[in-house]
Amino acid sequence: MRYSVSHETSYHYNNAVSVSHHLIRLTPRPLPYQRPLNHVITVLPRPAVLDTHSDYFGNSVNFVTIEGPHRELSVRSECEIELSPKRAVDAKNTPAWENVRELCRGNTHLDAGRSCEFVFASPLIPLRDEFFEYTAEVFAAGKPILEAAIDLMRRIHDEFEFDPKATTVATPLQQVFRQRRGVCQDFAHLQIACLRSHGLPARYVSGYIETVPPPGQPKLVGADASHAWLQLWCGESGWCDLDPTNNLLPQERHITLAWGRDFGDVSPLRGVLVGSGNHHLKVAVDVTPLPEPA
Repeated sequence: MRYSVSHETSYHYNNAVSVSHHLIRLTPRPLPYQRPLNHVITVLPRPAVLDTHSDYFGNSVNFVTIEGPHRELSVRSECEIELSPKRAVDAKNTPAWENVRELCRGNTHLDAGRSCEFVFASPLIPLRDEFFEYTAEVFAAGKPILEAAIDLMRRIHDEFEFDPKATTVATPLQQVFRQRRGVCQDFAHLQIACLRSHGLPARYVSGYIETVPPPGQPKLVGADASHAWLQLWCGESGWCDLDPTNNLLPQERHITLAWGRDFGDVSPLRGVLVGSGNHHLKVAVDVTPLPEPA
C-alpha cells in the first residue's frame, strides 16, 4: 500500500511571540515494512534555525527557531510512504511471558539489554498495583506472551470507551483507569502500564492510520488525527504491534512516526516561547491511499 499523508498544526497566539524554539517529530521511520518515499516539512514564519538530528530512540527530530514577533505558527508535514505486510507472528508460538520477563532480568539475550529499558516506569506511565491486579488473570502461568497481550488488548477495548472529551494530554493514567474512558494515547499508556507491571518491555508508538478504509471495512477509530498504539518485545519473536483502541494487530494501515517510553518522548510538536499568553491550536491530518504505480 502507498499513502499520501499531510499533517498541519497551527497555533494562533493572543499576543505576539518574540522568539520560539520547537522540536518536531513528524518524519516517518524507515522500517523493514515501511519505506518513506519523500518527506517535506514547511514551517511558517520561516525559521532562522533549522536543524535535523536523531534522538535517543532513533527518531528523526527537526529543531527550529523562529525569531521576530509573530502571532501565528504553522507546521505542515507532507510525505508519501509505502507499506508492505509485516512478518506474521503466531501468538500461540511466542515464548511464555515469564521467559521474556526473565530474559530482561538476566540480560542474557542479544536484544534484551536494549529492550529492558522499556520495563520501567516513565514520566507519564507509573507502575501501580492496580495495573498489575487488573491483568493478573490474563497472565496465567506459561501463557504465550503475545497471546496474553492480545487478551489484554481485547479487554481494554471492551471495557474502556473512546471519548475525546474525557481526557487531555495532562490527564493522569490513574484517572483514565478509574473513569474507564479516554483516547488512543490513554489506551496505549494503560496497556503499556499493565505489561510493565508484569516486568515486560513495552514502548509507545505514534503515527497514523488510514483515513478511508478499503471497501467493506469499517473506519478505524483515530483516523483524521495522529494515532497511538504500542509495541511489546516478545523475545525471539521480536517487537509486536498492538492497537488497543481498535483491538487489532497493526498491519498495512498503520504508519509509524516515532517510538519512546510514552507520549512525552514522541510528541509531534513541542516548544518553548517568549511572549503570547493564551493560544488556540488546530490540527488537521489526512491519510489518503495512492494508486499503485503503473
